Amino acid sequence: MSLIEDLKWRYATKKMNGNVVPQEKLDYILEATRLTASSSGLQPYEIFVITNPELLEKIKVLAWNQSQITDCSHLLVFAAWDGYSLERIEKVFARILAERGLPANTMDDYKKTLWGMYEPLPQEWHANHAARQAYIALGTALAAAAEQKVDATPMEGFTPAELDKLLELKEKGLKSAVLLPLGYRDEANDWLVNMKKVRTPKETFITEIK
Repeated sequence: MSLIEDLKWRYATKKMNGNVVPQEKLDYILEATRLTASSSGLQPYEIFVITNPELLEKIKVLAWNQSQITDCSHLLVFAAWDGYSLERIEKVFARILAERGLPANTMDDYKKTLWGMYEPLPQEWHANHAARQAYIALGTALAAAAEQKVDATPMEGFTPAELDKLLELKEKGLKSAVLLPLGYRDEANDWLVNMKKVRTPKETFITEIK
């Protein structure tokens, strides 16, 4: 039941104290995130780990001046593909098959079926689907951080287009999806730190259909 206790411990930290997360804890969180589930194993996103103070100050302005951006130890930027392409899909499957020691044509039928579903869909659908995959990884990152007793605050409160420009994401075929500051809570100055954790009651949150 340790995961349950870890999740009870975590909350969306509103004020961080600037202390540095040890490298081994950061590596653990990032590796757990890398290993998370992804549709067809495509992992259509990248994670940028930012510690540069000047860059964090610029991002803070784009994130409604939320103090966690500059008070955190590391800022994770989850940047999703701006769309799928046959080239991107083939590149992923080529790596998968090579690492598994399988012939390069092993999954040709699956690739054709997958791209046959994706190709007719609008670019907006592609970008949204890729961003949802990034959110699956975000959930894993939150759980892993809680396990390591590292505070983490998921943030949608920023201007994506401006952040994309600042980080030159468009040139990489990426779009920022969500931010995740990692650090440690400032217990003396965070108004939320001692508040009771409240979630939807199980009776209304879960419906069993038998």
